[in-house]
Amino acid sequence: MNRARAMSYLLSRASPGMPLGASRAWLIGATRSKASAPPSAALAAEPFLNGSSSNYVEEMYTAWLSDPKSVHQSWDTFFRNAVSGARPGEAYTAPPSLAEPQANHVPLTSLAPALASPQMVSDAPISDKVIDDHLAVQGIIRAYQIRGHSIAKIDPLGINTVEDSQSRALVVRNYMNRFSESDMERSFKLPLSTFVGGSETTLPLKEIIKRLEDAYCRSIGVEFMFINSLEQCNWIRQKFETPGIMYMSAQEKRLLLARLTRSHGFEAFLARKFSSEKRFGLEGCEILIPAMKQVIDRSTSLGVESFVMGMPHRGRLNVLSNVCRKPLEHIFCQFAGLDTGDEGSGDVKYHLGTYVERLNRVTNKNIRLAIVANPSHLEAVNPVVQGKTRAEQFYHGDSEGNKVLSVLLHGDAAFSGQGIVYETFHLSELPQYTTHGTIHVVVNNQIGFTTDPRMSRSSPYCTDVARVVNAPIFHVNADDPEAVMHVCNVAADWRHTFHKDVVIDLVCYRRNGHNEIDEPMFTQPLMYNRIRKLKPCIDLYSDKLVSEGVVTKEEAKEVRDKYEKILEEAFAAAKMETRVFNKHWIDSPWSGFFEGKDPLRASPTGIHEDTITHICRRFSSAPPNASDFVIHRGLQRILNARMEMVKERTIDWAMGEAVAFGSLLKEGIHVRLSGQDVERGTFSHRHHILHHQKVTNDSPVDKSQYNALAHLYPDQAPYTVCNSSLSEYAVLGFELGFSMTNPNALVIWEAQFGDFHNTAQCIIDQFIASGQSKWIRQTGLVLLLPHGMEGMGPEHSSARLERFLQMTSDDPDILPAFSSDFAIRQLSDINWIVASCSTPANLFHILRRQIALPFRKPLILMTPKSLLRHPEAKSPFDDMVEGTEFQRVIPEAGPASKNPAGVKRLIFCSGKVYYDLTAARKEAGLEESIAISRMEQIAPFPYDLVKQECDKYPEAELVWSQEEHKNMGAWSYIQPRIATALNCEKHLIPSASESQESQSWYEYWFPWLFPTSSPSEVSPSEAPATTQSETPVASDTRVVRYAGRPVSASPATGNKKTHLRELKNLLEDALAL
Repeated sequence: MNRARAMSYLLSRASPGMPLGASRAWLIGATRSKASAPPSAALAAEPFLNGSSSNYVEEMYTAWLSDPKSVHQSWDTFFRNAVSGARPGEAYTAPPSLAEPQANHVPLTSLAPALASPQMVSDAPISDKVIDDHLAVQGIIRAYQIRGHSIAKIDPLGINTVEDSQSRALVVRNYMNRFSESDMERSFKLPLSTFVGGSETTLPLKEIIKRLEDAYCRSIGVEFMFINSLEQCNWIRQKFETPGIMYMSAQEKRLLLARLTRSHGFEAFLARKFSSEKRFGLEGCEILIPAMKQVIDRSTSLGVESFVMGMPHRGRLNVLSNVCRKPLEHIFCQFAGLDTGDEGSGDVKYHLGTYVERLNRVTNKNIRLAIVANPSHLEAVNPVVQGKTRAEQFYHGDSEGNKVLSVLLHGDAAFSGQGIVYETFHLSELPQYTTHGTIHVVVNNQIGFTTDPRMSRSSPYCTDVARVVNAPIFHVNADDPEAVMHVCNVAADWRHTFHKDVVIDLVCYRRNGHNEIDEPMFTQPLMYNRIRKLKPCIDLYSDKLVSEGVVTKEEAKEVRDKYEKILEEAFAAAKMETRVFNKHWIDSPWSGFFEGKDPLRASPTGIHEDTITHICRRFSSAPPNASDFVIHRGLQRILNARMEMVKERTIDWAMGEAVAFGSLLKEGIHVRLSGQDVERGTFSHRHHILHHQKVTNDSPVDKSQYNALAHLYPDQAPYTVCNSSLSEYAVLGFELGFSMTNPNALVIWEAQFGDFHNTAQCIIDQFIASGQSKWIRQTGLVLLLPHGMEGMGPEHSSARLERFLQMTSDDPDILPAFSSDFAIRQLSDINWIVASCSTPANLFHILRRQIALPFRKPLILMTPKSLLRHPEAKSPFDDMVEGTEFQRVIPEAGPASKNPAGVKRLIFCSGKVYYDLTAARKEAGLEESIAISRMEQIAPFPYDLVKQECDKYPEAELVWSQEEHKNMGAWSYIQPRIATALNCEKHLIPSASESQESQSWYEYWFPWLFPTSSPSEVSPSEAPATTQSETPVASDTRVVRYAGRPVSASPATGNKKTHLRELKNLLEDALAL
């Protein structure tokens, strides 16, 4: 054995060029000498040199020396390698095997085609250069996949295009240094990480590089190698590297030309007819229209039936016309300056949305298209679109997003600059917020308003934000229409396959300035000098197809002339219109919701006591038939306390909310509660999700949960309660979009603390407060905003009640006529409802009233914190049973109400301060002298009930008391309205003929309440028929006095002692007679 090992070692020491005879003599002589034993590493490297095999090895070697063909090929290979100078462990070559290679192993023949020959394998060992060359080729392939986009010719202006002489070096770096010009013709085995070979397994290096550059460095730049899924990366490689993958038939090219012609023709027509109007046209990115239609066509063929789209103003009119097929007359009328023929204040034409159901002629399938209306606040519409999409998927049972697809269009500057983009991306994978993939299309003008990318972002691309969710990004030259079509097909296929977001970056330019009357040469002379020399995309592509023989010049002109005729006919028809109608632009119609309903009659909100008891018992119990479900001891005490309240027929705040939810679920109304920590509740009061406390080591994740409200009745509606990401802007926008889809659902967003809503102020101001007025779009969205001065500092005290009240649309100087339907008429006329409930029963009723109303209005609800557990903030079942309703004002019910003439002061208040006032009044012994009334609904203002209370106590001084500072809270809102209710009544009573007209209340009264001419210039025929009765201001006018904290810049003090001192002063001021 030692002799055989020594033989192997000495063979490895023989000179490579030694003749066989000499080497035999050298070997034999050496083995007979006192040669030292070979190193142990060498012995381990030759596994067959052990035991009795040594004699056999010596025999094989002797035979080989005589005749190499007399031994097996494997021995021939071994001895040749040993004689050639192979080191220990390198002479032995394992025989070929049909078995699968082990992990991290590859077959020898995979390294190069030439090595597949047995002659080569047997004649010489694999050199280091061969291995290194193949590794370098793999590095080159990976380099193009990673960095090819950085040199792609995606800029139609050529401003940011890398010089050809430098481009390859930027991608492959030093991988090419080892190859000479002659190596470019060498063939290399293609690894599994590329598809450039198609059906071929080997290619010359020159051809490999050419195909990689065609795939990654021409008109398309692909960013995808940051994705941590091998399956997804290989899918993208195959879609772009496979030879001939971008092939388009002649028919497809003609369709593309026709669509591009319409896109260009629409903008050119508007430019001629309305040259001085702002329209934010698509000039420079006309390919957007064919791109969107291609996405829709491809997705429709994959099963999508509904598309929900959001976009900025640029190109909106073109999308409405050529993608949604909005009637051209409706669009042209928006330029004519006509009066509106229905309700609403309207919006500018490039903010409007629409909803269309039409036939997709390419796939012959019916589809639904919705473009959501949006303000000028860029990207604000993104979460609204996602919420609307999620709602459609939810109500259609589309759990995987195969039927409903969201498409978001962006501008380059806004996509990288607006934080809402990032917030919305982070909703994409959350279980209760995902839309199962969104297709994002960036109209990359390479400029903001006047700011170029160097000054507007720190990242290389405007699309880099999408990398945070592993969304592939396809950059494409917008002047290469066929490349754009391929990218759109891949994006639609990606979304269908993986249900994840994808980004199409249409790198284009803006032929005009920010708008059509803007001069861009002031700030971008280089860019716009190039743009002026550049032919439009339609001309470039038309010339290309003519040169290919796909169309003739006459055919291309015929397509243009045909569409021009359509535009002229629509323009002539638009001239015949005398009014525009806002209802033509509704983006979320509620089919059948308003039909057959009395618009001024609400359903009752009280329910049967058996229903209350059943819901409360289930809400207070552990999961039935789950004895092994372990509940936290502290939570078990809460459940026990709830059960005790059921026995006493009372509820606290959490149970009042639960009964409202449960009773609606019983009636088939879906309830969705969303926000930060809403499952438990910020103040640990809700606990709608119970967690099994027993966690095993092999399962560290909470998998066992119980939602009591989701299991009240076997045939109930679904209940969704979900903790959101730590975002207000995106999540509130999402819930708004969700609420727009189905009017028969209660959608609620709760802020962690009330003042946190100010980070979502854009959604509140631009969408919720004014959405119905601008876009005729109703929503019943509820905002729960924890509010109250409790010594928690400036940021955890005020929900900024004053801001919501300031944005209400009721006039403080006009007293509406009192009637039996006064309350609901007020609700119908106002833009939203603002309330601050002080009892669980009123919370129960106001939540149910959201669904009971024959219309939908947003509800802004100031919710308590300490009242959640206040012993007096409870309600009996009697306040919720049939026959009860929401109390807009809760009047004094104590001793003072028994002797109104003896009451010296009537205090109006709202919210938690009522309990502070009643406790202080009781302590001071003033329960007969001071009456306290709670204003539960602040807006619309309860004129009738306030006046009724004031009339009840004619000798009482009137005081408004609030815990907020004087320049905050409700004081500035209620002061003029109380004065109007008491001292200067002006009732406006419409004539009987008004009910016969089709005009809304808003439309009918607006010209009279806000005249454009002086009253003397309004003729009697122009004024609405009214009966006016004014009560002159009496000399003993009653005024309301303020009692509360003084003005302050900060909502609350951060010092506990100061807080208590302010509260003491507030109570003394309010109660001092």
